[in-house]
Amino acid sequence: QVQLVESGGGLVQAGGSLRLSCAASGTVISINNMGWYRQAPGKQRELVAATTIGGSTNYADSVKGRFTNLRDNPKKMVYLQMNSLEPEDTAVYYCYANARTSLWGGAAEYWGQGTQVTVSS
Repeated sequence: QVQLVESGGGLVQAGGSLRLSCAASGTVISINNMGWYRQAPGKQRELVAATTIGGSTNYADSVKGRFTNLRDNPKKMVYLQMNSLEPEDTAVYYCYANARTSLWGGAAEYWGQGTQVTVSS
C-alpha cells in the first residue's frame, strides 16, 4: 500500500501564492506519474499537473505559466508551487500517484485525503 499525505493548503487573496507538498510512504517500488488533481464544488475532479518518472510534466491549460509541479524522487515527494492564484483555483487539491508496490505486480493509483485551497477576490 501507498499512503499520500498532503500539506500546505489554506486561504489566500487573488494574486497570491501557495505551495502544496505531498509525501508518499509505504511499500513503494517505483512511482510512475505523480502530481495533483483538484475538485471544485459541483464540478468533476480534474488534472492540475502530473510529472512522469522521467521528468516530463503535463499541466492543465488553466494553470500553465502559473503553477509548477516538482518531484523529488529520492524523497518520494511532489510539490505544487501555485502563483498568481485566481478565485477559480478554489478547490480541494488531491495528491495523486501511479505507483508499483511489488516487483511482479502492475501499477495502481493512489490518492491523498485532499487539502482545501481557497482564493478570495
